[in-house]
Amino acid sequence: MTLAAEPRRRGLVRSRSLWWGWAATALLLLTGCQGSDPAPELRVFTGQTMGTVYTVKAVSMPGSAVSTELQADIDVLLEGVNQAMSTYREDSELSRFNTWSGTEWFPVSQQTATVVGEALRLAELTGGALDVTVGPLVDLWGFGPGTPSGTLPSDNELELAASRVGIDHLQVRTEPPALRKTQASLSVDLSAIAKGYAVDQVAERLELDGIDRYLVEVGGELRVKGLNAEGVAWRIAVETPTAAGRSVQRVVQPGDQGVATSGDYRNFREVDGKRYSHTIDPATGRPVEHTLASVTVLHPSAMVADGLATGLMVMGPERGMAFAETEHLPVLMLVRAGDGFQERASSAFETALR
Repeated sequence: MTLAAEPRRRGLVRSRSLWWGWAATALLLLTGCQGSDPAPELRVFTGQTMGTVYTVKAVSMPGSAVSTELQADIDVLLEGVNQAMSTYREDSELSRFNTWSGTEWFPVSQQTATVVGEALRLAELTGGALDVTVGPLVDLWGFGPGTPSGTLPSDNELELAASRVGIDHLQVRTEPPALRKTQASLSVDLSAIAKGYAVDQVAERLELDGIDRYLVEVGGELRVKGLNAEGVAWRIAVETPTAAGRSVQRVVQPGDQGVATSGDYRNFREVDGKRYSHTIDPATGRPVEHTLASVTVLHPSAMVADGLATGLMVMGPERGMAFAETEHLPVLMLVRAGDGFQERASSAFETALR
């Protein structure tokens, strides 16, 4: 997930398989409102942020005290997240931290400290599968902002890039908020978690106005609550993970939760006839070679769902599903099987949809 003007920046998993065109519009199951109660109002806000687009659908009753400045507030909120965590803006907090050569505490905003803190927590939870310092390896394998070469990195190049990676070299504190790197060359990319954080922030802003029926989406990361304007629970499409065309694998009704899907089927390279995923395993420094094509995670927090989806893509189908069952996570995996895909759902996923 990219945080500024470039939609495909480094990151463990950039491809998202939630088909938003359907999820935001055509996938709202329409039914007629009954009774004499006044019909709810649907307010739709759209805009650009973090190198992508956002859509907010807020349902409220006529005459409710919804701020007339809601659109402006959403834009300001998203701009604040972008300015704090973009890796494309040279003057963002994160960019300044990345170029800083010191190893003392570096002051940042509370929101940057919060997101880095969650990234560290999820890194520990996933056994290092989610690593927001893996950018140098992503770049080396040709998935960064530059034009990839037609060759693969050498062992020496891999060793050098790996020496600049390591979540254990990153620290955070909240009072006062600051980051610290114990290795001066370390850099951080929050693409795998920051969009989910932005979704959560917008959702919280809506709830300040008493809006408890909404759909918030930023670049494919979503959070929904309550019913849509027609009185029906929001429904979201999970896309079939194919590089050509778009089709729907399954429609889910997640309830009051965040939804994040990660996949590797649109961002990959082929060198000498072999396909290389842009999902880099921090443990090996190399692209993953398992059969997991996409994974969808449900969680009350879109930020957590976002980060876990990335970590699960690194883990692969067997290790990832075992992790999901242990942590009681609602997870849907689409695994390559011959010319098609096999669905694998965790026990909590099926329960969450009832």
